[in-house]
Amino acid sequence: MRRWIVRIVVVLVIAAAGTAFLLLPYARAAALLMRVSNTSGPVGDLVGRTDYAFETAQPHQVPTRHGPVPARFYRPAGSTRRTILLVPGIHSMGIEEPRLKGLAADLAATGYPVMTLALPDLMQYRITPAATDVLEDAVSWMAAQPALAPDGRVGMAGVSFAGGLSTSAAGRPGIRDKVAFVLSFGGHGDLPRVLHYLATGEETPVPGVAVHPPHDYGVAVILYALADSGVVPADQVSALRDGVRTFLLASQLTLVNMDQANATFQKARDMATVLPEPSRTYMTYVNDRAVAKLGPVLLPYLEQLGVTDPALSPQRATPPVAPVFLLHGDEDTVIPPAESVLLGETLRSKGGNVRVLLSRIITHAELDRSGDYSEAGRLIAFWADLLGR
Repeated sequence: MRRWIVRIVVVLVIAAAGTAFLLLPYARAAALLMRVSNTSGPVGDLVGRTDYAFETAQPHQVPTRHGPVPARFYRPAGSTRRTILLVPGIHSMGIEEPRLKGLAADLAATGYPVMTLALPDLMQYRITPAATDVLEDAVSWMAAQPALAPDGRVGMAGVSFAGGLSTSAAGRPGIRDKVAFVLSFGGHGDLPRVLHYLATGEETPVPGVAVHPPHDYGVAVILYALADSGVVPADQVSALRDGVRTFLLASQLTLVNMDQANATFQKARDMATVLPEPSRTYMTYVNDRAVAKLGPVLLPYLEQLGVTDPALSPQRATPPVAPVFLLHGDEDTVIPPAESVLLGETLRSKGGNVRVLLSRIITHAELDRSGDYSEAGRLIAFWADLLGR
């Protein structure tokens, strides 16, 4: 009799261990989302007790074919989980961008080593093939270090336009076997299509997916990039870019200090008053967030950005071998959610392993809205699948 009892206990212990093993990625995903959403109260206290202590290292340089690039490690104590390369979108603060630092810290507290990397061209409001080169070189550098990648593979997570670029880079022959997964968080599928949307508000229709008017940040970035492409006379380019850069900085400061942001917005308005035409009019459109007026001005020049290069659009590039996770806010106005749906369809048609989630809890690459339990459950299941790779 005792022998049977022992056997039953052993079976129950094994079953419980197996269930715990299967549920562990969900627990980690739930804890991560609680951290990201700054959940307080008893639930927050419980999550806090599961935190990994982690070290935020001083910035270091990663060697790439385009020169050394700033990066920073977030190292959880005692963790042996997958290292993640986390890359911000178009933002002058690079690895100092507050939301990026917060997400890196939340991942590290969940037990995942993170290296954040700033793409120099995106910090300068430019989307270029060099950015994709830098991503490829960074993955190669990380994968060659046993301490970072014991099995020779790392995860890639790109935010906004860096999400699309990360997906393009992950399919390159030099690193396709060194990538464990790719996360595109609010990223694009086809750059020409997104730029057309930002200038016109038009997007390829996708059943069940709404298209909302584009955010003013996008056309300001396009104007900055196109200023030297004939949009304004050559002798006006520098001053116009100074004005646009000031406006974009003010937009970024709204996440840091509203007093500084408002003062910088006023500086951008003052700069517009001394510009010659047509720069004065275009800068006024930027300050007034007049997308409907500035967009048509920029539309004829979009192709001069070299946007048809496959390095810039994952729908035009060789698909990754690794699983691809496409996460998007369903009302995103910087990069429309249809981009993730369309990219997912293209990758699947090429044999890719893709998971797509459009979420009401997310705006543009940020978890900052409320949702019901089913919405939270879908988000947890998505992250659990990713974190289990």
